[in-house]
Amino acid sequence: MENRSSAPVMSLGDWIITFIVLAIPLVNIVMLFVWAFSSGTNPNKSNFCKAYLILALVAIVLFFIFGGMAFMSAMSGAGSSGM
Repeated sequence: MENRSSAPVMSLGDWIITFIVLAIPLVNIVMLFVWAFSSGTNPNKSNFCKAYLILALVAIVLFFIFGGMAFMSAMSGAGSSGM
């Protein structure tokens, strides 16, 4: 038999406040880490913040990969302009 712990359901107001806080620059980054790794945070909010941080990390990695490819492409094309 599974041992499930029940977390209180986050209300609509809780989610709205969460999204408003996440819209504030710099505060959002700090709060994502606080909510993701604090033991007193609702597990639903904690999992949401962990997923958000993982997706942000993937986006940053992809940005650098594709940005580096675009930079290398631009640099290799700049020297062979034939003019």
